Amino acid sequence: MSAIKIADNYISECEYLDGEKISEIRHEYIDGEIFAMAGSSVQHNRIAMNIANFIYNEADAKGGNCEVFTSDIKVGIKSRKSFYYPDVILSCDDTDNEDPYYKNNPCIIFEVLSDSTQDKDRIEKLLAYQTISSLKSYIMVAQDRTSVIVVSKNDDGEWFATTYIKENESIHLPCLDAELSLSKIYKRVNF
Repeated sequence: MSAIKIADNYISECEYLDGEKISEIRHEYIDGEIFAMAGSSVQHNRIAMNIANFIYNEADAKGGNCEVFTSDIKVGIKSRKSFYYPDVILSCDDTDNEDPYYKNNPCIIFEVLSDSTQDKDRIEKLLAYQTISSLKSYIMVAQDRTSVIVVSKNDDGEWFATTYIKENESIHLPCLDAELSLSKIYKRVNF
């Protein structure tokens, strides 16, 4: 998905959030500016659904308070005055109910990369997401080849990145304590 800047005037967070409730298209918000979100491909959607289905089933089987959300729920980043629409969110914080349209305290965020957004996802969003204290992993998934980059926070609060490229490899999902294989991420995906 690509973002297109649609306003030159400052828009408050309240105006943005109210507008998103009635808008027919989604917009991301970055410190007073809004950007329209383009649609995604079948490949992009299939990957996101594979991830969301796996996480949903794992969370359901383990019980507890973890929930999965897809691309219609925003992540709010207060320190950056930003709201993004990740492809998949895992939230395990019962107190994260400030608003029914976004989450402030996700545990894991997934973005499926595309040509038009991969630079933004790898730089801008990575830096923004790393300011979320509850976030344990930010996972970027390529849609044109088998490649998953997992940026995780260790117990000392330091971030490190690991790249996975083999379908028989698995990535660890904190909060669920589960392993998601690349073969499940890329099920029914043809390059």
